[in-house]
Amino acid sequence: MADAAIDNTASARPIDSAAGKLFAGAVLAGCAVALLAGIYGKAHDPASETTVKWFFTSTLHLKTWFTTVALALAILQVLGGMWMFGKLGSRPAPKWVGGAHRITGSLALLFTLPVAYHCLWSLGFNPGDGSGRRLWHSIFGCLFFGAFTTKVLVVRSRRMPGWALPAVGATLFTVLVLIWLTSSLWFFRTIGIEL
Repeated sequence: MADAAIDNTASARPIDSAAGKLFAGAVLAGCAVALLAGIYGKAHDPASETTVKWFFTSTLHLKTWFTTVALALAILQVLGGMWMFGKLGSRPAPKWVGGAHRITGSLALLFTLPVAYHCLWSLGFNPGDGSGRRLWHSIFGCLFFGAFTTKVLVVRSRRMPGWALPAVGATLFTVLVLIWLTSSLWFFRTIGIEL
């Protein structure tokens, strides 16, 4: 229970200038990663080839299901994070929740890597389908890895403001939901739910 009290007071304390600068640096690093991913995606000639499909019928099926699994793991991440910060019930989270939180986050990232590789290498930064879906999906994809970079920097530092980690985690989750809405949900509605 003492840990939950510490976390709550940490998020309530004002930001000192050093912590604010450190957080701004982490955000700038994330912005740089997002920008570089977009520049690479736009500047290189897309291969327009499939990369991997493993046991799926196509690379698009793999990407759709891997993104869906990553989203499911991210939901577990959010629940675990809320439990660790004392936002789920009055009892503190057991010690195993921290380890499970890290494992689900690592697995979620691993499921996004083949998807991102295919998107950047084979398709590039793709602005055109008339509806804007591909443009927004490309933007969200770049933002996801920028937000992930920021989260890693924030979680590794003990000097960040107390609200920084929940804010960055919520941003990362939101961007992943937007990626899923502009890709997997579109695929399920257009093509159907199949492997």
